[in-house]
Amino acid sequence: MNQAMPLVFFGHGSPMIALETNETSQAWIEIAAGIPKPKAILSISAHWETRVTAVTAMARPRTIHDFGASFPKALFDMEYPAPGDPALARQVADLLRPTQVFLDQGEWGLDHGTWSVLTKAFPRADVPVVQLSLDVTLTAAQRFDIGRRLSPLRDEGVLIMGTGNIVHNLSAMNWSDSDCAPFDWSARFLGEMREAILQDEPQRVIDFARLGDDANRAAPTPEHFWPLLYVLGARRPGDRVRLVNDRIEHGSLGMTSLVFDDSAAERAAA
Repeated sequence: MNQAMPLVFFGHGSPMIALETNETSQAWIEIAAGIPKPKAILSISAHWETRVTAVTAMARPRTIHDFGASFPKALFDMEYPAPGDPALARQVADLLRPTQVFLDQGEWGLDHGTWSVLTKAFPRADVPVVQLSLDVTLTAAQRFDIGRRLSPLRDEGVLIMGTGNIVHNLSAMNWSDSDCAPFDWSARFLGEMREAILQDEPQRVIDFARLGDDANRAAPTPEHFWPLLYVLGARRPGDRVRLVNDRIEHGSLGMTSLVFDDSAAERAAA
């Protein structure tokens, strides 16, 4: 490829979005339409936590319905039958040496953090998908470094994508009003992270915990924040950033998506 594949961080909410067409899902469709079709996708989802770095290495990853029984049957019936890419999984393991990477042949698959986004962005499920786990023992800096080591995949047409939320506090959400004003702490935290990303100052994002109470409330459990660190690690000098769905819903759920691409500004203006 003449140009490195873009990077994307998708801010995602309820798995119900897989059944819905709304402002958020329409924006995901437009993101995918505005980038070259990937050769393969490497997804880092908030929903696969392990105690080792793992990567799906099966030819046919299963669709995992990792949500509560209260969701409608139509959601459990959904499948995202994208092929896997065992060769890409092995390449990921090679790039991350000496970090030990477990090649998962059947324990995981594609969880809803991945497929609820991809069913909108790439609905034909014709792009191979590999998923990378979140090793809970790693520091924020180590996650950023993994992204840096995976960056060469972009030159081979691989879309590196993270799915999660910059702000994710379900217990504080105003469930009755998705359009309510963001809580002060959630607005401050998103604002600080947004400014750091736009100014290409990743250390401020790596050190997100320095924001004290705002960080503790915006990311009380940080698994939804972590995928952003991998994506920022794969960012390169010259990559510009475009913000999509840049808002907070229900007071404490950040929907901000990010596209990093040399020509993102030109496409956005076209």
